[in-house]
Amino acid sequence: MNDLISIEGAKTNNLKNLSLKLSKYQVTVVTGVSGSGKSSLVFDTLAAESQRLLNETYSSYIQQLLPHYSQPIVDKIENLPVSIVINQKKLGGNARSTVGTVTDIYSSLRLLFSRVATPFIGYSMNYSFNNPKGMCEVCKGLGEVKEIDVDKLIDFDKSLSEGAIQFPTFQPGGWRLSRYTESGNFDNNKKIKDYLAEELDRLLNDLGSTPSNPTNKWPKTARYEGIIPRITKNFIEKESTQYSAPLNHILQVKECPNCQGTRVSKLVRSAKINGKSIADCVRMPIPELNKFIKEIHSSAVQVILKDLSKKLQSLEEVGLGYLFLNRPTATLSGGESQRIKMVKHLNSALSDILYIFDEPSIGLHPEDIQKIAKIIRGLKDKGNTVVLVDHDPDIIQIADHIIEIGPGSGDSGGKITFEGTYDELLKSNTITGRALADQLNVNTQRQQFSSYYELNEVSLHNVVNASVVLPKQALTVVTGVAGSGKSTLIRYLFKKKYPEASILDQSQINGNIRSNVLTYLNVFDKIRSIYAQCSGKSASLFSYNGKGACPLC
Repeated sequence: MNDLISIEGAKTNNLKNLSLKLSKYQVTVVTGVSGSGKSSLVFDTLAAESQRLLNETYSSYIQQLLPHYSQPIVDKIENLPVSIVINQKKLGGNARSTVGTVTDIYSSLRLLFSRVATPFIGYSMNYSFNNPKGMCEVCKGLGEVKEIDVDKLIDFDKSLSEGAIQFPTFQPGGWRLSRYTESGNFDNNKKIKDYLAEELDRLLNDLGSTPSNPTNKWPKTARYEGIIPRITKNFIEKESTQYSAPLNHILQVKECPNCQGTRVSKLVRSAKINGKSIADCVRMPIPELNKFIKEIHSSAVQVILKDLSKKLQSLEEVGLGYLFLNRPTATLSGGESQRIKMVKHLNSALSDILYIFDEPSIGLHPEDIQKIAKIIRGLKDKGNTVVLVDHDPDIIQIADHIIEIGPGSGDSGGKITFEGTYDELLKSNTITGRALADQLNVNTQRQQFSSYYELNEVSLHNVVNASVVLPKQALTVVTGVAGSGKSTLIRYLFKKKYPEASILDQSQINGNIRSNVLTYLNVFDKIRSIYAQCSGKSASLFSYNGKGACPLC
C-alpha cells in the first residue's frame, strides 16, 4: 500500500536487520536510550536514502554542489517521500542574517513599505540594509560598530620598548613596532602613563603625518600613522581571521549610534506608515508588530498584510513572541533555530512531505513543548508525514505511533523493543515504558549554604538590573520559559564576572578529521605509551598520525 513506508533489512551502524512499516500522514515518535540506534534508523537510513535519491535526480554538476549522503545498509525501502530534516543545528549565518531575513518577514515588510509608506523613497530593494541605498551610512547595514578598547590595547605601565602595545606584530620583535620606535616621535623608554595628552593622541589616533626627526632606519617615503587607524585598516576592515582572537580581546562591539541597531539609512527611517518606519518595526516584539500590521487598512496591500500577520502569528504560537526582527540569527539558540525552521515549513505551500525532527523538546519549557506539539500536528494536518526522535513524555504522547529502539546502547541496541500507542508503552516492560510509568521522588530538604557567587544589578538584552546569589558547592537549576533570560544571565553575565567558570553545552566538539574520543580526552598518548613499553617499539608506531598510519588511507 502507498500509505505505508516500508523498510526491510536495515543494518546501518548497530541496527540488527530491522524491518518495519511507518504509516504516512501520521506522527511517529522513535524513542529509546541514547545510542540505541534511533538516529541510525531515522537519519542514517530513512532521511539519508530520501535525500540521496532526490539528489540523483539533478545533473552531475548540481550533485557536486549538494551534500553527499552515503547509501544506507538496507535491503529495501519502498514508498519513501521526499524528506526535510529539521534539526537543532543553529541557524548561524553571517553578520547580515537576522530573524527578519531568515523568516522572509523582512522581505514582506520591505514590499509593504515600498507600496504605502510616505514619503515614497523607491521600491522594495531601497529598504534593504544590504543595498547601498538602504544601508546605514555609519555601520553599512550591520547594526553595530566595533571600537578598540584602549585599556586592553595598551599597557600604560610599560614603554614602547617594553611591549606596551598588546597586539601581535606591534610588540618587541614585531616589525610594525618599528613604525613607532623609529619614527622619532616618542621616547621609547618612557612609560605610556607618563605621556602628555598630545603624545598619547599622536601614538593612538594620528591619521597620517611625516615624522620630523626619524632615525636612519625609518623608510624615506613612509608616513607615520597612529596605532588605532593602522589596526582598523589592516585588521578590522579586512576582517582578518589570522588575528581573530587578539582582535576579539581588544574590540568592543556596540550598537550603531546612528541607526540604533536597525541597520537602515536616514532616508529609509523617514518613510512611515501610521507614524512608524520599518526601523521601528524591527525593534518591536512580535505581538506588538502584529498589532501594528492589523491596524493598517489599505485595499492595495491586503495580500501582503495577511501574509505578514500569518507569519508573525506562527512565531507567537511557537513561543518566539519575545524576538525582534533585527535579532542576528547567530545569537539564536539551537531550540530557537529549530522552531523558526518549523514556522517556515508550517507556512509552506508544500504537502506530502516527510518531516523529520531531531529531539525538538531539548531545552524547552513545558509550556513551549505544547506549542511545538501544535506545530507538529499542524504539519500533519496539511497532509504531511512526521517522524520524530525524542525522549520527552509530552512529545511522545502526541504520537499516533511509537517505536522504541533498544534495549540498550551500542551493540546492545539496534532492535525494535516496542511498537504501539502511548498507553500501551506505559504498560510495557521496556526501559522507556518503565521510566515513564515510574513515580519519581522529589528532594524536599533545604540545605544551608555559607558562601555564594553574587551578581548585583546586572543588565543585558532582556535581563534588567537583576541581582542573584548562587550557592557554592551546590547544584542550582535556572529555569523559565524560552527567551526569559536564562542563558543571558548565566552564559553571559555570570561568565563575564566569573571568567574561570566552565560552560558545558551542546555545541559541537571542534576537531579535525583525525580526531576521535581518545585524542579529545587526551588518553591516546598514554595508551600508545603502554603499547610501546610492552612491545619495545616506538610509540609512533601505534599512532595513525605517525609510523603506524595505514599506507592506503
